[in-house]
Amino acid sequence: MGIFSRISDIFKSNVNEALDNAEDPEKMLKQMVLEMEESVNKTTLAVANAIANEKGLERKAAKERALSADWQQKAMQALQANREDLAKAALEKKAVADKNVADLAPLYGQASETAVKMREQLTALKNKLEEARSRQSTLVARSQAAKAQKQIAQSFSGVGSDAFSKFDKYEGKIEKLESEAVAFEQLAGENTDLDQQFKKLASTGQVDADLLALKKQMGLLPEGDKPGEAP
Repeated sequence: MGIFSRISDIFKSNVNEALDNAEDPEKMLKQMVLEMEESVNKTTLAVANAIANEKGLERKAAKERALSADWQQKAMQALQANREDLAKAALEKKAVADKNVADLAPLYGQASETAVKMREQLTALKNKLEEARSRQSTLVARSQAAKAQKQIAQSFSGVGSDAFSKFDKYEGKIEKLESEAVAFEQLAGENTDLDQQFKKLASTGQVDADLLALKKQMGLLPEGDKPGEAP
């Protein structure tokens, strides 16, 4: 296994495979934050309506209580004027106002409880939204890092793997050629040395023959050492 193959395996092991089939995480995070903001806006409007309903019921109850007190005062005035008929009529009006107050009481209590719960929900949603906004940048950074890691890993695999494998293959061929060159150089050196020895041997024999012939010409050979004569 060549060096590029080993690097490819290392990067492959670090790739976040969960991103392969997922939608764009950055777009998804942005969309989720937008949905949270929309939910907060809708809840805010609903809370405002609940508060308005609570305050409206409160005003109606206060108005009916004021009417009850007013008809009570009028009934007293009628009795002081010896007008029992008017006092009776005023008390009838007071009874209607009192009934309205009694009918409004549970409605107001329910509206008040609903408004409190919706305020709590709105607060929780706002907290979630702030948390999502604060985490969004971190998650986007993690997503981008994962994408970069994935791209690096893909550069060492897939389409690029053939190039890297060929590179390793040619590296092996070059190493083989270098080894063969060294071997041939050694063989060539051995052959040259052998040829030189034979050439030297032949040269030495010729020199000895020439020396002997020269000695004969100059009469320097002993009688028994003349060429062609037996010792």
